[in-house]
Amino acid sequence: MKIASIHLKNFRMFQNVTLSNLQNCCFFVGANGTGKSSLFDVFGFLRDALAHNIKQALAKRGCFKEVVSRGSEGPIELALQFRDLKATSNYISYSLIIDLVKNRPIIKREVLKYQAKQNEEDAKPVLLDFSQGKGKILTNNHYQEQHLSSPTNLALKGIGQFQQFEVASELCEFIENWHLSNLQIDEARKINQANGYDEHLSRSGDNLALFAQFVYNHYPDRYQELLDNLAYRVPGLTSVEPLATDDGRILVKFKDKAFKDAFASWQVSEGTMSLFAYMLLLYDPHPHSLLCVEEPEAKLYPDILRVLAEEFSLYAQMGEGKVFVSSHSPDFLNGAALTDIFGLTKKEGYTQVRTTAESPLMQRVANVGDLPGALWKQGFFEGAHP
Repeated sequence: MKIASIHLKNFRMFQNVTLSNLQNCCFFVGANGTGKSSLFDVFGFLRDALAHNIKQALAKRGCFKEVVSRGSEGPIELALQFRDLKATSNYISYSLIIDLVKNRPIIKREVLKYQAKQNEEDAKPVLLDFSQGKGKILTNNHYQEQHLSSPTNLALKGIGQFQQFEVASELCEFIENWHLSNLQIDEARKINQANGYDEHLSRSGDNLALFAQFVYNHYPDRYQELLDNLAYRVPGLTSVEPLATDDGRILVKFKDKAFKDAFASWQVSEGTMSLFAYMLLLYDPHPHSLLCVEEPEAKLYPDILRVLAEEFSLYAQMGEGKVFVSSHSPDFLNGAALTDIFGLTKKEGYTQVRTTAESPLMQRVANVGDLPGALWKQGFFEGAHP
């Protein structure tokens, strides 16, 4: 399943924005404060709302008034369109409208429906349609009236737990597998307790040693593939091995062919640690359905950045999901295709999104050999300065 389009209204800096023609790997660029992190938080918000409810998802971000666009009273509207579902060949659209009623956040309306084509106005049957905790669900070609225990709960979560609602179940599983990454090197250097295991790298990377051990022990071929790629990028590196200590901890040891003894994670460069962490993320044996990565260029050598961008694109092409990456680095952007880049700018305090594919001039310049990062530095991304 893949996200085909996103429409946001009154969500943080996105007063009224639609992102369409989303490629497998999308790169988002723009100056500080243009909304890149807010865009990624849309996915975190939906995942939190599904896991708990919209009240808790809003509370995690302050409250309704902290999430709604400044100068607007609401409602907050999120609408996503999906394609390539296993359960159907049609497009699926899911919309969520959140508002305040008596100063309490509620789901004003929630709709899941089929669409035969991406831009089709008249949809095929509506799968669910709820308002303030009451609504209908399509079952065996007939609608059944249902009531939720709270108007802050997603109806999608309720029916997604039953196998007969294949589309809803698949969509829930898809959202639950979204991952937001904001790697912090100091966190990634931490020594983890060896008890248990983690099947994915955490958002900050603070479980890097434990996740590395999981891949090393359970997917040795995958881990070796990761090491071969890493050794090609880092001269002299021969191995990276997660080792258990006598006191029940796990740490990562890096071996350089020039030295007899291996180095602990806090003894290697921040760039090497960053690259190893991103390789772990990209060589995850169970890839995420959506991977959002914030500014992966920190601490990495410029020549490596283009390769890393290409690795993100390859990850997206080989998997079933998408990759969204934000960046401030022209060197990183040189590894992206021009059609995959979205520029974020601010107009009258609100975010505007523009794809580089909309500019015939940029297409012509790129066709004669200029790289996207160079075009960005030259000012071709109007308003989205590096």
